[in-house]
Amino acid sequence: MSATYDWIIVGGGLVGAAVAYGLIQKQPQLRILVLDGGDTDHRASVGNFGLIWVQGKGYDFPAYANWSLQGANLWPEFAQQLSQQSQIDLAYQRQGGLEFALTQVDLDALSAEMAAMAEHTQGEFKYQVLDREATAALQPGLGESVVGAIHSPQDGQVNPLYLLAALHKAIQAMGVEYRARCPVDQVVAFENGFQIADVTTKKVALCAGLDNQRLGLQLDMHLPLSPLKGQILITERAPSGLLNYASPQLRQTAEGTIQIGGSHEHTDLDDRASLAVMQNIAADAVALMPALAQLQLVRSWGALRVMSPDGAPIYQASSSYKGAFGICCHSGVSLAAAHAGPLSDWLLGTVAAPQKTLIEAMNNDRFFV
Repeated sequence: MSATYDWIIVGGGLVGAAVAYGLIQKQPQLRILVLDGGDTDHRASVGNFGLIWVQGKGYDFPAYANWSLQGANLWPEFAQQLSQQSQIDLAYQRQGGLEFALTQVDLDALSAEMAAMAEHTQGEFKYQVLDREATAALQPGLGESVVGAIHSPQDGQVNPLYLLAALHKAIQAMGVEYRARCPVDQVVAFENGFQIADVTTKKVALCAGLDNQRLGLQLDMHLPLSPLKGQILITERAPSGLLNYASPQLRQTAEGTIQIGGSHEHTDLDDRASLAVMQNIAADAVALMPALAQLQLVRSWGALRVMSPDGAPIYQASSSYKGAFGICCHSGVSLAAAHAGPLSDWLLGTVAAPQKTLIEAMNNDRFFV
């Protein structure tokens, strides 16, 4: 049986689309097929908050800390190139981010995490611990309960829907075949590659979010994943500059609306928004910025994060089936540039040795120690 494609990417969300983008840019002769699900699937990409966030990621996992920082540093060039190719403005900004603290205990804990990240990255991660006065100087209008914040100039934000649209437009313009509403039930390995439904491929990359756990077992890959629900509220448009910085709780979009988030619910596959959680995150938002109480809410939704046991990505090459890979990640926005860059080099076998070591430190071996 001969292979029809060089690569099949299972999953056309932010992770799969970024991987396809990187592969086709580096080797334009490749025949690549992206098989995407339907609109009713659990799609983290369309429920994303839109942060390109470094703070706190990998404070207890050095490889993830360095990977997160590298991914954020790759974003400016990645955004410029993708915007030019797709003619879509991603609304990308890198003005820094604030992580607010409502108690001194919280601020001390955040400070310890940032110090660990700075150590893991040999001082490349930059941050400041701000008291209330310094925080208010950066972000006027804070509530009385805010005691301080962490500021990092290396955080940023983007419109995740524009990012996904730009990736889809760019990869198809470069010759990648994209098929929507093509759920994958089974991946069958044969002597020279893999078969999915009626098509065959030399190599396959599983980028199917939570479904990677089921599909990975078919290719002898242990990809332990679970859903972590987050809920988001959207306000009416507010005056530009109401929020000077993005944060995990609040982000002002380029259109002026305020996104409110920050919830974490261990749940099953129920991604519906709930009144109790919406009330809690709204109350937290008003505690941070009392002026938000005057804005009308216009939309809300819930989405499922794709979480590994330790929250870090899993990049796995099947030891039993050469050419099969599992790519699992809840930071599809933050790591989009890294997935299009060094991760696609790793998939192609062309990555430099230090990068290979860094990426493979995030395989599933860590769960068997």
